[in-house]
Amino acid sequence: MSQGLADNVRKYRRTAGLSQEGLAEQADLSLSTVRKVEQGGHVSMETLHALARALGVSTSALFATEAPRSVLSPQDEANRRYLAELRRALMPAVGLSAPVVDLGEPGELADVHRGVQDGHALYQADRYDAVAKRLPALLRSSEAAVSALEGEERQHAMIARAHALLLTGKYLTQVRQYDMAYFALVEAIRLARETGQTLLAATGVVGLGWLLLRQDRFDEAEQLAAQTAADIEPRMSEATPAHLAVWGELWLRVAAAAVRNNRPDVAQEARRMARTAGGAVDGEHLAFPSHWGAFGPVTVEAKAVEELSLTGDARGVLRRADDGPLSAKAVRNYGELSPNNWGRHRLDVARAHVVLGSHQDAMDELIQLRRTSGEWLTHQPMARYVMADLLKTRKRTLTQDMRSMAAHLGVAG
Repeated sequence: MSQGLADNVRKYRRTAGLSQEGLAEQADLSLSTVRKVEQGGHVSMETLHALARALGVSTSALFATEAPRSVLSPQDEANRRYLAELRRALMPAVGLSAPVVDLGEPGELADVHRGVQDGHALYQADRYDAVAKRLPALLRSSEAAVSALEGEERQHAMIARAHALLLTGKYLTQVRQYDMAYFALVEAIRLARETGQTLLAATGVVGLGWLLLRQDRFDEAEQLAAQTAADIEPRMSEATPAHLAVWGELWLRVAAAAVRNNRPDVAQEARRMARTAGGAVDGEHLAFPSHWGAFGPVTVEAKAVEELSLTGDARGVLRRADDGPLSAKAVRNYGELSPNNWGRHRLDVARAHVVLGSHQDAMDELIQLRRTSGEWLTHQPMARYVMADLLKTRKRTLTQDMRSMAAHLGVAG
């Protein structure tokens, strides 16, 4: 953690008239955790949320701008090499005249659209290597089509390229390559706006909101999603499922940003709007790139449970984890969560079990996720936090399952 952030926590604590012991009690944290924060030690975002709530400030108010540490991990170096071809296709070198990179022959637009659908199916199946290998050719052929075509055909090519860029941004955000993802999403939004595809542009905003959340840019994520939701507010009696889904996804982004930023009233109202959209869809709906991900009443409830996890309500998580819209009967009626949303939901359940001391139940959740979504799991910091907490609280010798899971997630035993 940065020293500037530590100074901010100390400043707000003193302004509130609290000792370190008093802040620990108000935030339901240990005294050692508060001391660690004020000494500049690394703590989780959930700890910062708890401190912000106790201090009565937004989480973003605690952040400080400082020079980043000049540390590059071996994994960072490896990712730079693995994604070199995708980076060249997405962000080619630009000069004063002819492009440095030959884009080749323009692709057939039907092939581009088919490639996006095939790539998204691979993404949903957690086959990230296969997605990464397909994207460079998809980006080059779609860019070549935009450059080669004119008039109405060029408009269609720009839309096809926007679809390819949305998939690229989705993949890159998932694997935490945020600068590249930002470039892809902003370019997709620009192309969609230029071609009058308002809902497609709003889908890009949903993706950008996800990226901003992952970068802890809560104020921007909330404001961007709320303004876009207002801009596309549907007439409920005649809105298509895709329109309702985009609108609902935007409200979910507002809620997610607000709850992380200690703005519970805003989050509550945003959840209400999302539930309205989910009820109008009347079932889980997945139609990328018409909207970002699966959306419906089950997704809305899963995100509400995620917010309980963020605010530290472990019992609330377990009480609602398999009830109401998340019950087996409701899922049969409305449809299943997307694989990623289901995985995140079960990680919230695993974390709740750890908090309440049910370590074997937490391990069972992780083991099941590894069976169904092993590659996805390795990209989830929450999985590493859960496993690290399990290792810290383990009194006896680690089981084989624990050793194997720790190795899979890259957590030191």
